[in-house]
Amino acid sequence: MKVVVAEDSVLLREGLIRLFAELGHEVVAAVGDAPGLLDAVDEHRPNVVITDVRMPPTHTDDGLRAAVAIRAAYPEIGLLVLSQWVHVEAARDLLRDGRGGVGYLLKDRVQDLSMIATALDVISHSGTMVDSEVIAQLAAGRTGLDQLSARETEVLCLMAQGRSNAAIASSLVITLGAVEKHIASIFTKLDLVNSPDDHRRVLAVLRYLGG
Repeated sequence: MKVVVAEDSVLLREGLIRLFAELGHEVVAAVGDAPGLLDAVDEHRPNVVITDVRMPPTHTDDGLRAAVAIRAAYPEIGLLVLSQWVHVEAARDLLRDGRGGVGYLLKDRVQDLSMIATALDVISHSGTMVDSEVIAQLAAGRTGLDQLSARETEVLCLMAQGRSNAAIASSLVITLGAVEKHIASIFTKLDLVNSPDDHRRVLAVLRYLGG
């Protein structure tokens, strides 16, 4: 998989390059600012972009705005945001179009090689993977999901973290069949009909996160 990394911290950027190489991915460009990110994507057309939210030139939300621009120009490119903090509006902006292929993880997760590997796999297959702390803040005060049972809400929260059905079953100590029944019930209660043009799993997660 071809990856472009955008991170203004040289140490973290070099660490990410080595991390993705260890995972067997090709880092085709590594840049330290948002304009460089846009240029790298135009040149290399990677499979996935990894970017911070706060980057030069203004050190505000340049990385996020670049990610949104990439999303509009190249919807097939996956996006993984790594941030030091939970930027609720940034996460909502990234998730808003409902197409999947996006992730938002906190930087302290970078040390978890298996989580980063899972995130790249989920995102490259048009899934959505969001850090549990981000989920908690996005879902706080959400309404309209009262029809879901407590167990269905747990399943949906784990889906938002990019967990497979098998991983959800293991986490909740229930059978795979039970997970599949809960997911089918979630789709029904959220009125998500089966369609070749929509990814119901992603749509359910976005409904939960308020995207």
